[in-house]
Amino acid sequence: MSHAVGFDNNKYLKQQTAAILERVDRFGHKLYLEFGGKILFDYHAARVLPGFDPNVKMQLLAKLKDKANIILCIYAGDIERKKVRADFGITYDADAMKLIDDLRDWGLEIGAVVITRYEEQPAVKVFKNRLEHRNIRVYTHRFTKGYPTDVDMIVSDEGYGANAYIETDKPLVVVTGPGPGSGKLATCLSQLYHEHRRGIKAGYAKFETFPIWNIPLKHPVNIAYEAATADIRDFNQIDPFHLEAYGETAINYNRDVEVFPVLKRILMKITNTESIYRSPTDMGVNRAGFGIVDDAVVQAAAMQEIIRRRFRYACEHVMGFVDKETIQRADLLMKELGLNPEDRVVVQPARNAAKDARTKNKGNAGIYSGAALELGDGTIITGKNSSLMHAASSLILNAIKKLAGLPDEIHLLAPNILESIGRMKRDMLGSKNISLDLEETLIALSIGTATNPSTDAAVKKLKELRGCNVHTTHIPTPGDEAGLRKLGLNLTSDPDFGTKNLYID
Repeated sequence: MSHAVGFDNNKYLKQQTAAILERVDRFGHKLYLEFGGKILFDYHAARVLPGFDPNVKMQLLAKLKDKANIILCIYAGDIERKKVRADFGITYDADAMKLIDDLRDWGLEIGAVVITRYEEQPAVKVFKNRLEHRNIRVYTHRFTKGYPTDVDMIVSDEGYGANAYIETDKPLVVVTGPGPGSGKLATCLSQLYHEHRRGIKAGYAKFETFPIWNIPLKHPVNIAYEAATADIRDFNQIDPFHLEAYGETAINYNRDVEVFPVLKRILMKITNTESIYRSPTDMGVNRAGFGIVDDAVVQAAAMQEIIRRRFRYACEHVMGFVDKETIQRADLLMKELGLNPEDRVVVQPARNAAKDARTKNKGNAGIYSGAALELGDGTIITGKNSSLMHAASSLILNAIKKLAGLPDEIHLLAPNILESIGRMKRDMLGSKNISLDLEETLIALSIGTATNPSTDAAVKKLKELRGCNVHTTHIPTPGDEAGLRKLGLNLTSDPDFGTKNLYID
C-alpha cells in the first residue's frame, strides 16, 4: 500500500476558501451554498485523492464560522427505510445527529434541520420529536407542487411559498445533508424565494468536489465518482451548456445537467433578473482539480477505489440492498479501465488463506475464511478462521505481531483465555458462535496489555494499521466490521456469507 501523496490539501483549502468568499461578494446580501458530498469524514475523497484531508470542508467552515449559518437537510424517505451510511455503518438519521455533534466539536452550531419530502411517516415523526426535545429547530418541507416542469407553480405561494421560512442571520448559509437526494437544492431555492419576497437579494451556488470539472471525462478520479453513485445511476458527461457558452470542455454529472434549464428558469423567476449562470459548471465552486500535484498517484488510487466499490456492491446485492443493475454498472466502469478484482493486491492472498484453511481441515465440516492486509511497506499479512477466532481477528493479531517484531510462536492472547471466553459465550450468553470476532478480540487484547509486555508492545502498533487495505473472503460479521472500521481499515469482501445461519448474533 503506497503512502505517496497526490493532492496538496493546503493549496486546495486556500483556493476553495477564496473562491467561496468571492462568490459571497458577488451576490452582496446573502449566498445559499449547497454542499455536495459529505461535509465531514469524506473518505471517498481521501481515498481517490491521497493527501486530501477527509475533514477539509470542516476546516474551511471553521475559518468562515463568523460569516456562516448551517442548515442540515435529510430526506424523509431515507429515515423511513433506514438507509445506511456504509463507512460508519449507521443509518442516515443517526448520521444526521452525529453530524450535529461533530459540528459542535468544531465550534459550529446547526441553525436548523429540514426534513424534506415529508409525508408524516411514523419513523420520521419520532426523529423530529427527538431533535425538538433537544432544542434543535426542525422544519418539514413537503414535495414541491409543480416540480420539475411547472415553473409558475413552483415559484409561487403554493410551491416554494408553502414551505416555512428558515430564519438565518449570516451572509453565507451552508446547506448540507447526509448523502445525495437529501433535498439540499430544493431547500436553497425555497429560501431564495422567501428572501426575495422580503427584498433580500440572495444568491445560490454549489460547493462541489466530484466530478472534477477540469480533468478529463474518463479520468479514473471521475470514473470513481460514477462508481460511488452507481446505485443511484449517476453518470458524468461533458457540460453542453458550458461548451456552448464558453467553447470550453468541462465535466459535470447528469442530474446537474438535466436540471439546469429548469433551475435557470426558476432562478430567473425568483430574482426577476437574467441568471448570472450560463452553465451548471458555473454554479459550482470547485478547486479540487487544482489541488492535484501527482496525477499518476491519484489515478492509481482512484482505480483501487473503483474495485473497492465493485466488491461493496456485490456484498450489498446478496444482502438485498442493491439490484443487479448496480453491479453491472460497476462492472462496465471496471472494464473501461481494464481492471479486474484481483488487481486489488490483498484479494488473492485472502483467498489463498481460506484455501489453506480448508486444506488443513479436510474432512471437517464448516466454512473456512481467509483475510489479508497490506502493510505500509507493501508486506502482505494473512489470517484465517479457527474454532477460537474469526479470520479478521487472527489477521489483526498477525499484523501487529509483525509490526512489533514479535515471532509467530508468541501468543498475544493465551489459548486458555480464548477458550474461557468461548465457554462464557456459549454457556452463559447462549451464543452459537463462540469464536472471537474482531471487536471481542480487541477488548481481550486491551486486558492482556496489563500482564503481557508482548501484548502491550503489539497493541501500540494498532494505530499504524489505519488506512491499510484489507480483504476478507466472506462478508464480515457485525463485530468484525465494527472492529475493522474503528481501526480505520479500507475493507473489501467477497460476496459470500461466513455462516449458514440467517441470523448472526
